[in-house]
Amino acid sequence: MHGAGNRLTESVAGAARTGPLTEPRTVRWLLIGLALAFLGFFLVVPLVLVFTKALADGVKVYLDAVREPAALSAVRLTLLAAASAIPINLLFGLAAAWAIAKFRFRGKNVLITLIDLPFAVSPVIAGMIFVLLFGARGLLGPFLAQYDVKIIFALPGIVLATLFVTFPLVARELIPLMRSQGNDEEEAALTLGASGLQTFFRVSLPKIRWGLLYGVVLCNARAMGEFGAVSVVSGHIRGETNTMPLHVEILYNEYQFSAAFAVASLLALLALVTLVAKSIVEWKARSQPD
Repeated sequence: MHGAGNRLTESVAGAARTGPLTEPRTVRWLLIGLALAFLGFFLVVPLVLVFTKALADGVKVYLDAVREPAALSAVRLTLLAAASAIPINLLFGLAAAWAIAKFRFRGKNVLITLIDLPFAVSPVIAGMIFVLLFGARGLLGPFLAQYDVKIIFALPGIVLATLFVTFPLVARELIPLMRSQGNDEEEAALTLGASGLQTFFRVSLPKIRWGLLYGVVLCNARAMGEFGAVSVVSGHIRGETNTMPLHVEILYNEYQFSAAFAVASLLALLALVTLVAKSIVEWKARSQPD
């Protein structure tokens, strides 16, 4: 009996060492190679080509393109739109995910469907909706004109369009995470006398911080790279309402290829910096003692 137990223990340990994979090593390496080739062809190669084309005519041409007043204005507007959209989406995502994951109420499925709406609606259609609402001939256009409030072809319209296309990202990252974690720890904290705010900041928020951060990173990346909705509401006013993607399009259509790739490389750098910052924050958080 003792020998049978030892053999059982050894077999379990052997299964743990080998893992659940039963495919031959050749198949595993083939799948890994295909995945790496796909990522290299569709991600790494285009990224390298952007920087190669941007520097094709020399560093001086590159610096002149990114220091042009219209390019600097596009960079500022892109960062401003992202900085305006992220805090609002952060608050909305937290509130929506908290309500959906922690409470039962009528209309929950409707709320979830509305959160997913930007995934189903084309960004161009979203931009057209804002034009029909806030444009000079739109539903609210005459009312806004009385008070000299300009939304379309101005910064508020760009921020609204950016908000629309990015607001599901934080909520969609947090909803399944909060549902999987359950309510046991929050209920225990409330039973021990913690207030609602104390429970949120000391129990709930630490559990979701990495999902929240990941949602913010996705929101930031989408906000900086959005083209369709912003293109409709911006008016393409050079130096005023052009974000970086719109400025790249204008330069490319004008056959200023080096300048277009130079600004595109800035956009790629912003995305890479965002991902690196996320990785650094996660590494520092994991290195701290509990």
